[in-house]
Amino acid sequence: MVNKGDFIKVDFIAKIKETGEIFETTYKDVAKEAGLYNEQKVFISMPVVVGGGHFLPAIDEALVGMEKGDLKHIELLPKDGFGERDPAAVKMIPFKEFKDANIKPAVGMQVTVGYNEGKILTVSGGRVKVDFNHFLAGKTLEYDLTIVKVIEDDEEKVKGMIELHYPLQPKFDLEKTEVKIDGKTVSIELDKVANYNNNQTQFAISQAKLRTSKDIWNNMDIEKVEFIESYEKPSESEIPEDNKENSSSQEDTE
Repeated sequence: MVNKGDFIKVDFIAKIKETGEIFETTYKDVAKEAGLYNEQKVFISMPVVVGGGHFLPAIDEALVGMEKGDLKHIELLPKDGFGERDPAAVKMIPFKEFKDANIKPAVGMQVTVGYNEGKILTVSGGRVKVDFNHFLAGKTLEYDLTIVKVIEDDEEKVKGMIELHYPLQPKFDLEKTEVKIDGKTVSIELDKVANYNNNQTQFAISQAKLRTSKDIWNNMDIEKVEFIESYEKPSESEIPEDNKENSSSQEDTE
């Protein structure tokens, strides 16, 4: 039976109740049908710590008491989801701000203004109307949750947090990631293909490592997390195609 603090793997389908629109899922076939599929994304059962802040609190509460193989359907009112819509979060931004940032605003475009993300609603009269409400604000949400596994092994718990936070790509083989636990220290050496991932910035990767470390500190009897990096000359089959292209371009330039 699942309890708070447990490491688990869960599959889910998340919908907007009012429209039936699926906005997130762990199932590849469902993602394809819903138009959410991205070949650069790995669709896996989601590893989480129950109560660890990986889900909305109401979803964590629903997971407690479930067992492996259980399926549960829940509904979340806006107050338990992403809140009610706030009319004050719809702002008029001078067109000049976008021009100065070398951005050509268009209706439907997702933009970041300051530290806030929003969606452009209108562009007219030298002003741009941007909605900074979360796109799920004011919506009643439906989740179908299935417990796939309760993780007991400590090394598997660490790998689960890497799966959750690290920017994986289809060729990233978690089985080739080495995890060693010595007392209260965890050493992690990622699959070497991860060293050739140009799809993520170094900042994003650093943030992923930090989040992985925090989840390990907070939910395991661990005080130190080490990420070990080593670089060996890879075979041609181990280098992602986009990196080969970048390498060829650099050689041509030289």
